[in-house]
Amino acid sequence: MALNKSMHPRNRYKDKPPDFTYLASKYTEFQQHVHTSLTGKVSLNFKDPEAVRALTCTLLKEDFGLTIDIPLERLIPTVPLRLNYIHWVEDLIGSDTVKSKLIRGIDIGTGASCIYPLLGATMNGWFFLATEVDDMCFNYAKQNVEQNNLSDLIKVVKVPQKTLLMDALKEESEIVYDFCMCNPPFFANQLEAKGVNSRNPSRPPPSSVNTGGITEIMAEGGELEFVKRIIHDSLQLKKRLRWYSCMLGKKCSLAPLKEELRQQEVPKVTHTEFCQGRTMRWALAWSFYDDVIMPSPPSKKRKLEKPRKPITFTVLQSTIKVLKNKVVGSDPVPTEDIEVVTTTIEKILAELKVLYKRVPCGKGEVSLFLTAIQNSWVHVRRKKRDRVRQLRELPRATSNVLKSTEADQTTERQCSANISSVRAEEESDLSKSAESNAETGKATAGAKEEFPISGGNNLLNELQVDQENNMETEEKCETSFVDCKSDDAVEQEISCSTMENPVGEDTPKESGGCFLFKCLMNVKKDGMNAHVEMHWVEGQNRDLMNQLSTYLQNQIFKLVVS
Repeated sequence: MALNKSMHPRNRYKDKPPDFTYLASKYTEFQQHVHTSLTGKVSLNFKDPEAVRALTCTLLKEDFGLTIDIPLERLIPTVPLRLNYIHWVEDLIGSDTVKSKLIRGIDIGTGASCIYPLLGATMNGWFFLATEVDDMCFNYAKQNVEQNNLSDLIKVVKVPQKTLLMDALKEESEIVYDFCMCNPPFFANQLEAKGVNSRNPSRPPPSSVNTGGITEIMAEGGELEFVKRIIHDSLQLKKRLRWYSCMLGKKCSLAPLKEELRQQEVPKVTHTEFCQGRTMRWALAWSFYDDVIMPSPPSKKRKLEKPRKPITFTVLQSTIKVLKNKVVGSDPVPTEDIEVVTTTIEKILAELKVLYKRVPCGKGEVSLFLTAIQNSWVHVRRKKRDRVRQLRELPRATSNVLKSTEADQTTERQCSANISSVRAEEESDLSKSAESNAETGKATAGAKEEFPISGGNNLLNELQVDQENNMETEEKCETSFVDCKSDDAVEQEISCSTMENPVGEDTPKESGGCFLFKCLMNVKKDGMNAHVEMHWVEGQNRDLMNQLSTYLQNQIFKLVVS
């Protein structure tokens, strides 16, 4: 029952599968097909056609009050899967419309059970036009409708071979139907029906029996050509039906049929998935009405996987006591056991350059959100040995290089001395010019009539010229100083400037989603011990988190032993 959680939300069997024990105690015809193991588990052999028929008839009787007869030579439907289709049609035509007026639908190839019209009429009061080409299926379908007193809502008609919609609607030219539904023949020949050409060899064999007549399971060209014929009929009927729909047995048929509808410029197209037990089916619907509301297609990522268990390890009480002495230098000093373990782990993560931050959590636990940017916990000892080896193998500087370096340093010192002397001369010149300006100002104050008004401006201009000359002198000296630098000194400056910001190396930052993985770590109290859990969030490979967990355990053990 792996796919039951992906059933339609309104399917009554989604959260409450059939109780075989209860059904066997109530219905004797079903009890004879139920097997009880030594452990008391009740099971049903789904490869037995009589057992499958008994289950279908029992569920229809128990849950819907329907009594039907199905020959073993014809298709035996499963109730939960058919119920998924009915609920999806409800979504197509709208839940408000269902209650406001009489809904009319067409079931193409209703089968001996006539299950879609029986369910639709019983649950929602829908009117059905049910077509059938096989004589045996037609007789059984008509009998099932009559014995359930639904002849007023279900009209079963016999149609010629290869008849789909056009011939069935000839007599009712004025009626607009709300929908049509169809469970087409899935296979093109006997080999496909047996799974020779159509089934992936890696898949397990079917868990249930495949019953059905030739007209029910096989058609020329298989389901793909069958549905294409319905599409071509819809292009002529167009707004005679608000919704056209078909169930598909193969996912590979969905894409070419959607492409066919796109080429025919059909305005509204949608699809869905039907899940039941180990069985998957797909459905396609299209409409020529602009006012219809399309239900959203299923999510591409169906979350059917069981939640993965976290990676865990335990830090014993004796280990925690030793760790308390190791973290005395922390500020503040942790006193609680889980804080001691968390602080130790944080130090190890910092050494590994794994980003972490504390996040809110419940009482009695500490949570860390980790983001691993690089794999720094694998082959740590080997990496250390490689770094030491590289340092040893670095070429040492020759005597000529040392001499040239000393000469360059001497030249730099001389240039700096020149700069300091030039600046001292400039300062003395400026002080002298300031004193002369003061004396000139006094003389000017004593005899204002003797000097023209423009004399002050000329003096300012001269001062500006002197300052410009001083600036040019300083620039020339600095230029000469730059020229004095050797290429080796420039390279040394570049390397030093590169080494000044090692943040990118020591504390990697997450940028552009480039990370190995993210996980949530919880440190909890487990009696006298501490319990550590690592929950996977996202990333490249879950094995990386497992490696980090192992490394943390080993490092804690080394801290205790050392």
